[in-house]
Amino acid sequence: MERKDIQNLEDIRLLVDTFYKDVQLDPLIGPIFIGVIQNRWDEHLAKMYRFWQTILLDEHTYSGSPFLPHASMPLQQPHFDRWLSIWNHTIDRFFEGPMAEEARWRGARMAEMFLLKLEHARQRSTTFLK
Repeated sequence: MERKDIQNLEDIRLLVDTFYKDVQLDPLIGPIFIGVIQNRWDEHLAKMYRFWQTILLDEHTYSGSPFLPHASMPLQQPHFDRWLSIWNHTIDRFFEGPMAEEARWRGARMAEMFLLKLEHARQRSTTFLK
């Protein structure tokens, strides 16, 4: 399969759908995602399409706070490492080019930021408002 750059919503859907199929099968992070999302996968996927469409294609279809749903989850460094590994593998499987690199970079920054926020909150026993 010839790889191309991420260019449109169809590409975002391929990336997100494949990524979350692999996440669900992963023994480390799959049970966490399945436990939280339960039977709302269509809703979650649609939200992720909008999120990545906004981030990567600069088409503003997402609004909200992506961190808050993760704030109460028992996530540690290994969970973020696995998330990022699956994310990067999915990108590499289908895409190459500047936007694919942007997706890799954004994923890494997001994982880093979420982990820092979670660790900071745990140190201060902070409760996030939803």
